[in-house]
Amino acid sequence: MKQDYLYHPYPSQRNTVFAKNGMVATSQPLAAQAGLHILKKGGNAIDAAIATAACLTVVEPTSNGIGGDAFALVWTKGELHGLNASGPAPASLSIDAVKERGYTEKMPKLGLIPVTVPGAPAAWATLSKRFGKLPLSEVLEPAIQYATEGYPVSPTLGKYWKGAYRAYKQQGTSEEFSGWFETFAPKGRPPEIGEIWASEGHANTLRAIGETNGEAFYRGELAEKIAAFSKEHNGFISYEDLANYEPEWVDPIRVDYKGYDVWEIPPNGQGIAALMALNILNDDVFTDRDTVETYHKQIEAMKLAFEDTKKYVSDPRTMKYSAEELLSKKFATERRALIGEEAITPEPGTPPKGGTVYLATADSEGNMVSFIQSNYMGFGSGVVVPGTGIALQNRGHDFSLDPEHENALAPGKKTYHTIIPGFLTKGDEAVGPFGVMGGYMQPQGHMQVIMNTIDFHLNPQAALDAPRWQWMEGKKVMVEPTFPTHLAQALARKGHQIEVALDSGSFGRGQIIWRNPETGVLTGGTESRTDGEVAGY
Repeated sequence: MKQDYLYHPYPSQRNTVFAKNGMVATSQPLAAQAGLHILKKGGNAIDAAIATAACLTVVEPTSNGIGGDAFALVWTKGELHGLNASGPAPASLSIDAVKERGYTEKMPKLGLIPVTVPGAPAAWATLSKRFGKLPLSEVLEPAIQYATEGYPVSPTLGKYWKGAYRAYKQQGTSEEFSGWFETFAPKGRPPEIGEIWASEGHANTLRAIGETNGEAFYRGELAEKIAAFSKEHNGFISYEDLANYEPEWVDPIRVDYKGYDVWEIPPNGQGIAALMALNILNDDVFTDRDTVETYHKQIEAMKLAFEDTKKYVSDPRTMKYSAEELLSKKFATERRALIGEEAITPEPGTPPKGGTVYLATADSEGNMVSFIQSNYMGFGSGVVVPGTGIALQNRGHDFSLDPEHENALAPGKKTYHTIIPGFLTKGDEAVGPFGVMGGYMQPQGHMQVIMNTIDFHLNPQAALDAPRWQWMEGKKVMVEPTFPTHLAQALARKGHQIEVALDSGSFGRGQIIWRNPETGVLTGGTESRTDGEVAGY
C-alpha cells in the first residue's frame, strides 16, 4: 500500500496526557517508551532521562548523536541542579590555525574543523553517578537494543534524513565523510519512512559507554578511535582533549515572572535570552494572546534580548558582563523603554556593571528532569568515526574568527551555545520541566510557551500547539503557516517584515510536564510539529 506519510490534509488534535506514577515526553515515540520502560523497572526520572537521551541518538540521529553536547536541569529533594555538558574547543584549535586552512571570514559548518569536545556521554555518566538508581549499563539497554535490532524510521525523521543525505552528497564522498555514508546510508541511500535501520557500531559504542560509566569514550578505546581518525584527516581534536574533559555543575539562573520562577542554564547557553525577554515584559499585563499588541511586544522584547546575548554571551570565563548584570531590573527597564508602536531595528544595549532533541521526565518520588542534547546542525559536522556510530557535532561553527568578538575562538574555550533546558517553579514547589529545541528558535519558543502558560492559562498541549513566530534579523519575522493572517497583516503595518513559512519545521519542537502540587498528578504535552509522544503510567 503506497501512502504519503508527510501529507496531512485535515486538522488534527492532541489532548493533554495525564499520569500519576511517571511520565516521559520527547520528540520520538520509541525513545519516550524507552524512558518509561526504565521507570517501570525501578529507575527514577534521572535514569529515564538518560535512557531517553541515549535512545534518541539511535532513533532520531538527524537531530543529535553520541558525539554531541547536553545540558540538564534536575529537580530532586526540593532543589534544582544544573549540568553544563558542553565541550570546549580542542587545545590546538585557534583563529590562526583555522585561517591557515583558508577560512578567513567564518568557521566552516562541516568537516573536522568545527568539531568541539563532545559532552553528551559524560552528561549521562555524571547524572547517573550522582542521582541515578540503576547502573548506567542497564539504563542504556533500550538504546542498545534498537541499535542492534533496528527500528522503522518515523515520518519526520525520514524527511530530515533524506535532506541531510542530499546536503552531504553535494560535499562529495571524501574519506573524511565516508563514515557518515557507511553508517547512515548503508544501502547507498537514506532509509525510507517505515524502513528498518540499525547500527551495530552504534550499539557497541553505547555498550562500551555503559560498561565503563563513560570512561571508554574519554580515556579508553573510543577516545583512541576518535583521536586516531581526527589525526588521520588533519583534525584538531586529540586524545588529551577528550581525557581532560569533565562536565560542570552550575547554579541555574532565573527571573521571577509574574509570581513564577523561570529557570535556565547560565551562559555559555542562550537560555538567558528567554529570561531577558521575559524580564522586559514583566510589567506588562496581557489578557488576550491573539492580539497585534501582544505579538508586537513579544517580538520587540525578543529582538532586544537576542541582540544583547549575541554580543555578550560566550564562555562565562571571558564574558564582559555577568548573567546577573544582564538580568538586572535596571537593564530590563532601559530596554523596555525602546519598545514603541513601530518595529525597531535592534542594537545591543550596555548593561550596568555589577540539530537538537529535548526531553522531560518525572517520577512518583518528585524527581523531574529537563534535558537537551544536540549535534547542533542536524547530524552535526557530517563526520562519523567509522564503525562506531559516533556522529561528531559542529558546535565550533558558532565561534567568531574576529579576535575582538566576545565569542572569539580560542583553545579550550566554550562557544555560545544554542541548546537550553527550561524549568518552572512557584514558591518552593516544582511546576515542572519544559523546553523547545531548534537552534536560535529555542529562547523564542521558551518565551512563547511560558507566556502561553502563565499569561494565557493554556494547558500544556495547547501551549505547545499555539502558532509560533520566529524573529530572524533586523525587522524580519517568520510566522507559521497557521499564524492568523489578519494578525500578520497588522504586524506588517507596524513595520515588521513578515514572511509566512511553508512548513513548521524551523519553529521548534517542545515538551512540557507539569505536576499538580496537591495531587501529584502529572500533565504532559508533546510537540505536534514532529513525531513526539508523552508516555506515562
